[in-house]
Amino acid sequence: MNRKLLSAVLLSTSILFSAGCGDDEEETESLDAEGCAHLQKGPSAPITATAAASGAPAVNTDHKRYDISLIDVTGGKGGSVTFAVAEEGDYLFFINEDVPMSIQTINGVAIQPEELVKSSTECSDIKGRYTVDLGVGTHVLTFGPTTKTSVSLVAEHGAHEHDHEH
Repeated sequence: MNRKLLSAVLLSTSILFSAGCGDDEEETESLDAEGCAHLQKGPSAPITATAAASGAPAVNTDHKRYDISLIDVTGGKGGSVTFAVAEEGDYLFFINEDVPMSIQTINGVAIQPEELVKSSTECSDIKGRYTVDLGVGTHVLTFGPTTKTSVSLVAEHGAHEHDHEH
């Protein structure tokens, strides 16, 4: 086999393997691109937030944009939706408005984001990207208070944990 061809094959193979592993900027950017595509193009599912977690509509990592109508809350507009986690790991929540969003377990324990970014170089529609490590169970996403009457949300599963040691 030609040495140059062999080198090119080996180089491209190592690039493919390294792209799938690690948590560098490129991985975040590609997640931003995917989140952005769903924010811009959908498909969309209209839902209305509720004042309490009980009976709140569910959002999922099903490649949909959830167009959430906010309701009257103390201080403006807001409300809650639920998010069920079947596989522990990092999740990303993209929103198209700069509105406050908090995350809790169904039992009311606050979960702090590992990272909160208010913009993206890849997509001007991203006004918030929350990266959160979530355990298995149901979580509550609460928006507001804000003057906005709605917010669009896309949920993505983040970098997958590897079962093997490097």
